[in-house]
Amino acid sequence: MKRVLFLLAAIAISCGMLIGQSQRATKSHPDTPAKSSSEPTYSSSELSKSDYRAELRNERREARQQRRAQRIAEYTRYIDSLVLSRNFQFNPQTMQQEPAGSMQVINNPNFDLALWDTTVDICLPYIKGYTPPYYYTVLNYTIPDVADLVVEQTAHGWNVSFNSSLYSASNYTFALEIISANGGGTLTISSPWYNSVQYSGSITSLY
Repeated sequence: MKRVLFLLAAIAISCGMLIGQSQRATKSHPDTPAKSSSEPTYSSSELSKSDYRAELRNERREARQQRRAQRIAEYTRYIDSLVLSRNFQFNPQTMQQEPAGSMQVINNPNFDLALWDTTVDICLPYIKGYTPPYYYTVLNYTIPDVADLVVEQTAHGWNVSFNSSLYSASNYTFALEIISANGGGTLTISSPWYNSVQYSGSITSLY
């Protein structure tokens, strides 16, 4: 019986010592939070794979942006070379009588304004009249050796302009504004006798 009591007393003393050591360790590190069993844990290999995938996505996005910027720059140089060579045509897609006429879509692919060197070939629908009733016609002329042709560079592209009587008693001013980055163009035909007509379209090479 004495032996049993002695063993129980030894076990109680050992447990008391272990509890005291645990409390002292907790007091010495009061800011250390207890780990929750619900919090996920990541290994160093998993973190490195996630970082690698994110870096790869960033590299691919930057590469796509760089390729697009390069294609835009190449196309801009292409349009600039067409204008400088004076060998291009303007293909209208819409037309509108100013200042507040209705926008009209041009579906006929035969309408264009072509320039090669100092010769201008014009085939465009046109609205004549300063007051109603207006009437539609087609400007269908070839003008060789345009003397007052002006080609000047702007911050966004080019301005091409010239004047012609179109073999009539009137005088027409043609002003073409070209945006090099998108290959778009806006042509305005003005005359002292009629309201101006504006066309929107694109610039292409002559074939």
